[in-house]
Amino acid sequence: MSEVTVTSLSNLRNEVSYGAGHTLVTDEPSELGGEDAGPDPYTLLLAALGSCISMTVTLYARRKGWPVERVTVRLRQRRVHATDCAECSRTSDGFVQRIERKVSIEGALDEEQHARLQEIAHKCPVDKTLSSEIVITELKDDPR
Repeated sequence: MSEVTVTSLSNLRNEVSYGAGHTLVTDEPSELGGEDAGPDPYTLLLAALGSCISMTVTLYARRKGWPVERVTVRLRQRRVHATDCAECSRTSDGFVQRIERKVSIEGALDEEQHARLQEIAHKCPVDKTLSSEIVITELKDDPR
């Protein structure tokens, strides 16, 4: 199970601590009041999804012995009116978050292998998490 601790630093900067002593800084762009010292939260969300897709495709190809040389995942996020979203089934009013993606796979693959890897790209755990119902609750402190 992953755990992340986010601590405010100054202005809108935050330090994200994770794993065995790893950290990174998040911020907002200057036009939104930040100092552009690191990625913003939505950039991190897209990075998590893109990384998961790339890793899932790479691991599947490796297990099959398929010659994948590089996976590139382009992502874009925007908010749209639910009434303008043909793919939306759960929300009929208000706004929905729309993530658009393009997965490019390089390597000496035949059409069938390439098509299968595109299917596998939709099966990464982060994709499944973002596509399912998410419940956010209060974290209970460890009684140590």
